[in-house]
Amino acid sequence: MSPGLQVEDALLTASAKAARSASEYLLSRQDPAGYWWGDLTADSTLESDWLLLLLWLHPPKNGQWVPPDRAKVDRAVASILARQNADGGFAIFAKGPSECSASVKAYFALKLAGLGVDDTRMSRLRERILSLGGIQAANSYVKINMALFGLFPRQHVPSVPPEIMLLPANLLYEMSSWTRAIVVPLSIVQANTLGKPRPVPDGFDLSELFKPGADITFHKADSFFSWKNGFLMADKLVKVWERQAPGSIRAKAIGKAKDWILERFRHSEGLAAIYPSMQYAIMALDSLGYTADSPERVEAQKQFDALLVDDGKRFFFQPCFSPVWDTAIAAYSLGVGGFAPDDRMKQCGDWLLSKEVRQKGDWSVKRPDTQPSGWYFEFANEFYPDIDDTAMVLLALWHTRSSRQGEFDAAAGRAIDWLLAMQSKDGGWAAFDVDNDTHSLSEVPFADHNAMLDPTCPDITGRVLEALCLWGVSQDSPAVRRGVQYLRKSQEPDGSWYGRWGVDYIYGTFLALRGLRAAGYDEREAEVLRAGEWLRSVQNADGGWGESCESYARNTFVGAESTASQTAWAVLGLLAGGDTTSESVHLGIDFLVRNQRPDGGWDEDLATGTGFPRVFYLTYHLYRHSFPALALAEYMKIKGGRGAGHP
Repeated sequence: MSPGLQVEDALLTASAKAARSASEYLLSRQDPAGYWWGDLTADSTLESDWLLLLLWLHPPKNGQWVPPDRAKVDRAVASILARQNADGGFAIFAKGPSECSASVKAYFALKLAGLGVDDTRMSRLRERILSLGGIQAANSYVKINMALFGLFPRQHVPSVPPEIMLLPANLLYEMSSWTRAIVVPLSIVQANTLGKPRPVPDGFDLSELFKPGADITFHKADSFFSWKNGFLMADKLVKVWERQAPGSIRAKAIGKAKDWILERFRHSEGLAAIYPSMQYAIMALDSLGYTADSPERVEAQKQFDALLVDDGKRFFFQPCFSPVWDTAIAAYSLGVGGFAPDDRMKQCGDWLLSKEVRQKGDWSVKRPDTQPSGWYFEFANEFYPDIDDTAMVLLALWHTRSSRQGEFDAAAGRAIDWLLAMQSKDGGWAAFDVDNDTHSLSEVPFADHNAMLDPTCPDITGRVLEALCLWGVSQDSPAVRRGVQYLRKSQEPDGSWYGRWGVDYIYGTFLALRGLRAAGYDEREAEVLRAGEWLRSVQNADGGWGESCESYARNTFVGAESTASQTAWAVLGLLAGGDTTSESVHLGIDFLVRNQRPDGGWDEDLATGTGFPRVFYLTYHLYRHSFPALALAEYMKIKGGRGAGHP
């Protein structure tokens, strides 16, 4: 045997062992009910926002703020301070640069909690905020929140009037699902604080964060005739309207907004089951006079409080729960590997089947004749199934079984039909809605959170193609052909694809390649070859791959230290593109083998998930285990002609 073959054989042996160990680790993380659920962490802004919510719900008495649980506030302060950068500011992803909005939120929270302005940590933070442009450079939602307490001039923040509920029905649904779930309760909150901001402790202000000479007004577009300037003019008109609006019209608008929120509490873990909308929903109910012991407030608060992890060692809020997503990825990885016992996979299949959506949600506004189906991300979020989860669940279901096989097959059929109906006009798929791409809305004054729309993206499109074709949708079907054309058109000049929901170009590229392979696209085509060349070109010297969240800010690949999840994505992309023998693949597999922990899992410090590009990033704590397990399983299946668990 030649030395090269000996090395490859040794790698295969090590890979098989690592794959088995990875599968055993995943199985050890399965809940007795059949699902997987890992922590989902973000940055310090969630803890900062929690302190703002506390101030809202428990206003000062006699000028003094006395929080209901001082020890919990102290734990929040410690959690925030633990993430302070050396330069004094706060980042929005691990090892990232200080960012103005996160830093302003932290300053507000820490000062509210009692840290003095002369505290070294506060003075360093204040100096960093001023160097970043002061509070004037924070995003619109920070300014809106500060204005609710009279800490930022109301006339210089965007207005979100409840009268949006009285506009033509579809207008609200041209916004992304997460944006509408924020602006509806926020519109109530703003309306009920107009001219009467919420109280703060005596002497509390943020005047020291205003940078002298920095512009406090909205920045206009260079061209007078532009959507941005048009919306700025509209905002001025709205502010006039707010001062003169007939009470009956405003009351009707607020009533419709309230009903919209309460309707979406049903079959859900809170409004849209995500932190920002849940927070604003609580504030909205409070401003409407719902007492703390009212059923609506009790339920909303319970769902919000469930996001907190406070176990004596850790204190942080999760932005949401991710059990369906975590379960689908873990189950698919185990299914490809072939290790999982049938009873464990059947249990998983039954649990996933119980989470299929069977009622219409916001998505049905544009697809009123489509039968409900799909899966959401969380434990319960019936109004908001998403396309990515649905595709991932279908991939998992292919490898699972169910004790109710007839229902199982029917659910898969409904989900396929739902995915086909949710294809957008450009041939791609988005996250929650179809054709959610009215780009002019990105110019409204509160759209700087970079998430006003839910456009199609290569990563979801690739995963949907993989799921549809696995379940037997013809590669020659119009939907698949249009999806392939979408991916061809959306490829970047360097050969990569943009990743909307994972960091960033590595994620988009791996999923696009898997989608193209499933759709029968020839691995010798130029798009596939260029993608493979690009992946190999950005490999790190240690054999792994890593990409920073800074890629989003710079609109180009920015490398970072190797991570287990991104290395797995790159290997999966190369394998999907037909590269099974290159040194890059061998080095990538070797990286995963070498860095595997004794218990079968992996460590990872960087955020590899994306909430809102350039604004909010996520760390899925099961990614570092599930995706390497999948990469090793795929490698073994291709190289050894078998799944990792089969002889």
